[in-house]
Amino acid sequence: MTFHYIRVKTGQPIIFISTENNNHANITLVNLMENSNNSYSHILKYTSLFGGVQMLNILIGLVRNKLVAVLLGPAGMGLVALFSSTIKLVVDSTNFGLHISAVRNISMAFDNGDEKWLRHEIEVFRHWILITALFGLVVCAALSSLLSDWTFSFGDHTLHFVLLSPVVALTTLTVGETAILKATRRLKALAVTSIYGAIGVFAISVPIYWIYNYKGIVPSLVLMALVQAIIVLQCSLRLYPLQMRFRLDCIKEGTAFLRLGIAFVVAGMLGSGAELAIRAYLSNASDVDTVGLYNAMYVMIFTYAGMVFTAIDTDYYPRLSAIKTHGEELNDTVNNQIEVSMNIVSPLIVLFILFMPILLPLLYSGKFNAVIPMLQVAALSMYGRGVFLPLEYIALSRGNSVTFLTIEIFSDVVLASLVILGFNMFGLLGIGIAITTAYMLEMLFARIVCRIKYKYRMSSTVVRTILFHLAVGICVYASTHIESNLLYCLVGTLIFCADAWFSLNVVKKHTAIIEKLKGKFKKLVG
Repeated sequence: MTFHYIRVKTGQPIIFISTENNNHANITLVNLMENSNNSYSHILKYTSLFGGVQMLNILIGLVRNKLVAVLLGPAGMGLVALFSSTIKLVVDSTNFGLHISAVRNISMAFDNGDEKWLRHEIEVFRHWILITALFGLVVCAALSSLLSDWTFSFGDHTLHFVLLSPVVALTTLTVGETAILKATRRLKALAVTSIYGAIGVFAISVPIYWIYNYKGIVPSLVLMALVQAIIVLQCSLRLYPLQMRFRLDCIKEGTAFLRLGIAFVVAGMLGSGAELAIRAYLSNASDVDTVGLYNAMYVMIFTYAGMVFTAIDTDYYPRLSAIKTHGEELNDTVNNQIEVSMNIVSPLIVLFILFMPILLPLLYSGKFNAVIPMLQVAALSMYGRGVFLPLEYIALSRGNSVTFLTIEIFSDVVLASLVILGFNMFGLLGIGIAITTAYMLEMLFARIVCRIKYKYRMSSTVVRTILFHLAVGICVYASTHIESNLLYCLVGTLIFCADAWFSLNVVKKHTAIIEKLKGKFKKLVG
């Protein structure tokens, strides 16, 4: 008897074929669980990695912002914010979302193992990245006068926007080359470039602001974009050298990226429009202080609490894009991502809610304490977000721009409507309730769409995981109404331990990470 084995496809079970006397063959599937666990381990590893990288970047950013605030003051920080947000708008409007749409094609070529096809897709993509980078530069310079009038109510900043136009081109190039690294699963390289970029921005901006104060804002923004571009390009071009010759056929072929890319841009504009509508309403219905409180909540929830979801865009989306058909492989990939996201994010949400009375004054000031109840209930929206994002990316990975836009439009309309309604009914607390309710509705809508369109089925394990963690979140929010500090700490600790125990048991069941950590600890101690 002889044995042969074939791995049919990456992530699929190993098939052992036994033959005896060349008369018959018995096929036995083995290692199915092992491969499933390997997939789970991969998701856990890189979700944790990029969550950690994002946390480090945020910490560096907090220190930098604190120093810049001291050096420039509120007015200087306002100028930086206005210039940065306007440039971001130009970048997002002129790159046509190619960094999203091209990932699908490049990922498929990468997973196929065809090096020639991969190099060709990268070459086509780089043609369009160069075109959009130059287009963005020209648009920013040509519209500099209008941008000055739209952005500022004082002074003429036309020259500033002309000088900032290279930032648009450099940012587009950086985002494009980063997309290549994502699509080809160069995840460690992405993590390293992200950290180096944050350090580079810190090292450049603080000394310039210290020496030149306001006059250093524009040069600093240009140099920061240049440093980030150099760091990413150095890494990307080393892995995939530039082999681009200007060819019309590559430009023509790359137009296929535009449909999904433009859909992504439209979705981004709709999202920005919804946020603008919310802020405008709050400003008119209340005052600027209310808008400031809402902004603080937005940063705390979607930047700090949502940092774990960075891995969804960086790792999950390229892997999902490489799956060519609907079915079991797609279902397993999505379900594993949801389960890992929930098991990682839930204990963090619990801590986030419990320590909010300490975190908010630390990161802002005591003047923002009025937003704490809103923040604590809005944090529950992360449970819905942990399910919604993996589902939403299915449409993107299939290249279905209409389906993606449908989900986005529903989400934006529901969010804006409920926030306005919630503020009218319950004030700031109502905003928090509205955000959580909106994400739960968005999650349900995305699930229905994916079930109908892509035959996606949520496993019973994932359903149980979601319900358990959501129940934990509701319990910890309820505990915030306990008046006794001692009892509050005791109940909060018990809830966190229960949630962490559940998550660790799931992780231990699917991976050998606990044993690996024990081994590394023993090795370190020894």
